Amino acid sequence: MERTPIPVLTVQTAPYEDQRPTGGGGLRRPTALFESQRNYLPNFVQSLLSSVDLRDRQGCTMVVGSDGRYFSKTAIEIVVQMAAANGIGRLVIGQNGILSTPAVSCIIRKIKAAGGIILTASHSPGGPGGEFGVKFEVANGVEIVDSVEIYLNLLRSIFDFNAIRNLLTGPNQIKIRIDAMNGVMGPYVRRILCDELGAPANSAINCIPLEDFGGQPPDPNLTYATALLEAMKGGEYGFGAAFDADGDRYMILGQNGFFVNASDSLAIIAANLSCIPYFRQMGVRGFGRSMPTSTALDKVAKVMKVPVYETPAGWRHFSNLMDSGRCSLCGEESFGTGSDHLREKDGLWAVLVWLSILAARKQSVEEIVRDHWAKFGRHYYCRFDYEALEPRTAYFIMRDLEALITDKSFSHQQFAVGNNIYSVERTDSFEYIDPVDGTVTKRQGLRIIFSDASRLIFRMSASSHVRATLRIYAESYEKDPSQHNQEPQAVLSPLIAIALKISQIHERTGRKGPTVIT
Repeated sequence: MERTPIPVLTVQTAPYEDQRPTGGGGLRRPTALFESQRNYLPNFVQSLLSSVDLRDRQGCTMVVGSDGRYFSKTAIEIVVQMAAANGIGRLVIGQNGILSTPAVSCIIRKIKAAGGIILTASHSPGGPGGEFGVKFEVANGVEIVDSVEIYLNLLRSIFDFNAIRNLLTGPNQIKIRIDAMNGVMGPYVRRILCDELGAPANSAINCIPLEDFGGQPPDPNLTYATALLEAMKGGEYGFGAAFDADGDRYMILGQNGFFVNASDSLAIIAANLSCIPYFRQMGVRGFGRSMPTSTALDKVAKVMKVPVYETPAGWRHFSNLMDSGRCSLCGEESFGTGSDHLREKDGLWAVLVWLSILAARKQSVEEIVRDHWAKFGRHYYCRFDYEALEPRTAYFIMRDLEALITDKSFSHQQFAVGNNIYSVERTDSFEYIDPVDGTVTKRQGLRIIFSDASRLIFRMSASSHVRATLRIYAESYEKDPSQHNQEPQAVLSPLIAIALKISQIHERTGRKGPTVIT
């Protein structure tokens, strides 16, 4: 049958000044901008495609997926049209446009694609009033592939599925509760955890991807994953997990709602990598963590005698380390963890690691965490997020704070809060020199390190051109096991008081408290 050629149109357009990629290498903006601004999405997609050398573009294969949020179907049609006009030879698209971010990374590596375009705004709200985003993972035809199968085959090569299956179905089985938060992970949870590994179908909740994620942010934390938290508090389930919209972030809960913070989760995974066949075979070459992530991982690395790389936020820094063979496991305090099996953080992989650890150690989540604290010490940790701030206000808060803490007079200053005295040991504006290519990344957050190894970190994240998020991180280390049963915010309240005093964030923003505490 003779094919009708697709006409290529040349469209006049102008650049948008607010389309500079974020730290993660993508674009995240209010959905209304994509719908109302002429050529807003085509402009950015063309810039992504143009970043691939013209000779490499012709006839190459690219992967396209989305987390199913509102505007995804329209956006996929635009991406298909523009890929054809740019000479892309083959597009691999998930069924109904659905592909998790880890699955896109998996498919790219499996079929040696030139890259991939992921339509997601991660954990941000969906719907017409929410946000939309685009990420790029670095003869016209379209191939629709099974959203799960290639990724599932990769997981089979990493884990002992029989051990996990026995944990979920054997005589001493553990009941699990998994919340996909109406994002992209629904099909993956049902296919892999339920069909493949035997968990009962009712173990999985909120598994139908919805354009607005059911009206709440698909953010796996104690503020938004309330359905899971309440179910776990009842004591019926021994293990719980939640995922964000595109499947690259996760949260772990134990029986009775025992919460595992992301920094502890990363350190515990590192300490138990021998439970995973992949790491028994490949070995462990090094660890990576983002600068705001707690130093719990560093304690494990010291015992295992492997290096730790402290990087800015953004997975591309980890990818460089993994590509060069320096890093086997990496993670962020924002519930993102991954290994060198992919070049993306991977929520379901992290959940399967935890299930593997439970199967091998035959302990509960809480017992595993408390044993870890007893061996390595506990890093009390929390993050305060002040979201949707006026960008100029946030900028000036950070500017003034940097001037304050980097002044020589601030060094060795002491702060007395109640019975606690904190002595400043050093301060800086964090910068990173990539050990692979020598690239220098500056101004990645303000750090105050105290003489007892406590830390305060301030970091601004521009989530869109009309609002900003300012984050305060507090960390305090406690070696004594008799002091491991305290509430994190109670332990950290003196540090938080110092942070609020020197930043004046409440006075300068009119806020009475943070939007989210994790």
